[in-house]
This record gives sequence, structure tokens and C-alpha cells, in this order.
Amino acid sequence: MARLIKDSPWWVVLIYIFAGSILFLFAYGFSQAPGYMFGDSSTALTYVPYGFGVGILVLYMLVRRYFEGAWPIDLNLFEDARQNLAIRNLGFGLLLGLVYFAVVTAVISLCGCYRIAASHFDSTAFFSSLATFFVVAVGEEVLFRGIIYRLIDQKWGMWPSLIVSALLFGFTHIFNDNATVWSSVAISIEAGLFLAVIYKFTGSLWAPIGLHWSWNFIQGPVLGFAVSGNGTKSVFDAAISGPDIISGGPFGAEASIVACLIGLAASVFLILHSDRKKAL
Repeated sequence: MARLIKDSPWWVVLIYIFAGSILFLFAYGFSQAPGYMFGDSSTALTYVPYGFGVGILVLYMLVRRYFEGAWPIDLNLFEDARQNLAIRNLGFGLLLGLVYFAVVTAVISLCGCYRIAASHFDSTAFFSSLATFFVVAVGEEVLFRGIIYRLIDQKWGMWPSLIVSALLFGFTHIFNDNATVWSSVAISIEAGLFLAVIYKFTGSLWAPIGLHWSWNFIQGPVLGFAVSGNGTKSVFDAAISGPDIISGGPFGAEASIVACLIGLAASVFLILHSDRKKAL
């Protein structure tokens, strides 16, 4: 499949990237329907979004099969199935997201900008958020890594794909509540770059899906930060103070220089020490 893209005329690849992006942008937008259909407090939100997420993955598989002539190996469903690579990569991503935000929060706390003021547990809100952030992770990873990053990488190489996909990912968040140019730059570096590097060096879409899923869920519904400018019901009520450049301010920890530097350091480490020859 990589050879098929590499050997195609540049304008054909650009049309494929554009058409694929539009298709999955609409699919992702449609996947947000449960929130509007049932309301944030509905128990239906604890399970319905998973179906939408699976639907996006099935659509991705069919697009790859029809237009590229083979099932996508980055979902690890038909290649090495006995090794349970999909489950292992998803688990790796989930653990990485948890560790990443635990470290970010610990550093922000040591700087005196974060503390837990109270705690409470609303099971409906908790599991609804878990399901909602699953479909967010699936939709955005299929679009930005499975389509945009992968196709640019196969046609023009890793560095153009890293830069373009990271900037596009970061600046799509400029329209979020409390967003600034800095918050979009920070997301480009700490998330857009990091997620693409994880995708490249695992050869699996499940790894960035898991990372993205736990990243959003841990920082918002668990730790009480805003998630890309959007507030959520959380287990812990966070008392956030101090300079916005350290705490992230109303946009959330993603706008913190702490998160930016840790994400950048992790990406650089992987680029320097990992095998770059994964077939996507």
C-alpha cells in the first residue's frame, strides 16, 4: 500500500488526502450526535458512542480496502492476529496517556499551580465521559494520523508529514473555548507531534487512539482540568492558580509549557531511539 501511494502522481495523493479528510471529518461530526440526542446526563451516553467509534473504524477499513487494495495493517486485525497486537498497542497507548498526564500534573502541582480541592464520583458522568472520549480519540486519530499523516509520510516522507499533520491538528483547536495561538502551538507540539510519532514507531493506529483517549479522560473527567478549553464533570475538583503559562489557565493543562516540553522531549526521544521503518 505504501508503494501504491509513493508511485501515484502528487495531485492524485492530494485529492485522496482532501477527499479522505472531508469524509472522516463528516463521520467524526456525525459521531458527536449522541451528545445532542440524549443529553449529557443520559445513561445512553455510557455505551452508544462506542458504536459510533467502531463505525468510524469500519469505514476506515473499507476505504483502505477499496481505494488502496488491502486491509489496513495499522489496525492489526488481520496481520499477526495471534499476537493480540491491537489489544497490546491500545493498552500501551492507554498507559502512556495516564503516565504522561500524571507527570504533567505532578510538575504543575510542584510549581504550586494545581491542587485537589474536593472529590466526588458521579458514575453516569464518569462512564459517559469515558465513552465520549473514545469516539473523540477514534475520530481524530483516523483523520489526522490514519489519513493525513500516513499519506503524506508515504508520499513525501516523515518530516513533512510530522510538521503538516501536527500543525493541522493543533490549529483545528483554535476555535475551541478559551483557545489562543499559543494553545494551538502547544497542542501541535505536545499532542500533534507526539501522537504522530507514536503512530509511526508502533505501526499501529491503536496506540495513538489509546494515548489520545486516556490523555483526554485523565486530564478532564479525572483530574479536573479543562479539556482543550472545554470543562467536564470530574472526579476531583481542581484548584488551579498561578501563571497560565504554567497551569494552562482556562484552556487546560494542554496550554501549559510543562505539558509542551514533556511532550516534545518524549517525541525527540522516540525519534532518536526508535525504528522508523514501520509499514503503515
